[in-house]
Amino acid sequence: MSRATFFVQECPTCGRSLEVRVDLLGKLVKCRHCSGRFVASDPANTSATLVSDSAILERADELLATVESMPSRPR
Repeated sequence: MSRATFFVQECPTCGRSLEVRVDLLGKLVKCRHCSGRFVASDPANTSATLVSDSAILERADELLATVESMPSRPR
């Protein structure tokens, strides 16, 4: 059973930190606190240019590899 991987992004409307699933990178999401809508973006990519789908997938793979290399926590 796989678990979803998240990154933290600040809502541009209310400023709250949100956990956003990696598979939502580049997609329109809604803040669960204020209902503000914004495009989920990788905080490590500070570029103002649009990112291609392949670049988003590459970054998602990098983030997943980082998580997979971490020691698993006991449940």
